[in-house]
Amino acid sequence: MTVDMTKVANVILYMLHKQVKHLNDKKVAIMLFLMDYNHQNHCGQKIFNEEYIKGSRHPEPVVIGELFDIVANQEDLDEDDERIYLMQELLDYLDIEILEKEKFIELNFLQMEEEFDESIFSKDELKTIHKVVSLYSDASARNIANECFKIDIVRATPKGEKII
Repeated sequence: MTVDMTKVANVILYMLHKQVKHLNDKKVAIMLFLMDYNHQNHCGQKIFNEEYIKGSRHPEPVVIGELFDIVANQEDLDEDDERIYLMQELLDYLDIEILEKEKFIELNFLQMEEEFDESIFSKDELKTIHKVVSLYSDASARNIANECFKIDIVRATPKGEKII
């Protein structure tokens, strides 16, 4: 199962276009979970092909979370590391700014030349994306994380285990 980084990058472009507030790596991770969770519930499949595990504060995307950590920690990857290709695909669409805060590192996303391409999504996927972005556009990452813990499967899943 390979994460669809083109779709991930385009959803981030969509969120930038819609001027989603407080858009950082944590909020992106949570919104991707909510999109995949909602889409799987209503259409039987996920949009991004990502797996999510229960973290202490919110559901965490396995592959995308790892990529965000690599960027935040400015790690160098070996040239044969498969994650380089995923990272490059994301960076083909976006620039990522690293902001060092007092107790953590935050990633912010910046649009480059690429525009959101809705043609790579099905009509149902676009409905799901629009719904989640509309619902949580103004919310902070912490508030959306709290919304995740209202979902039965999230509450029932042990910490560190796969949710979806």
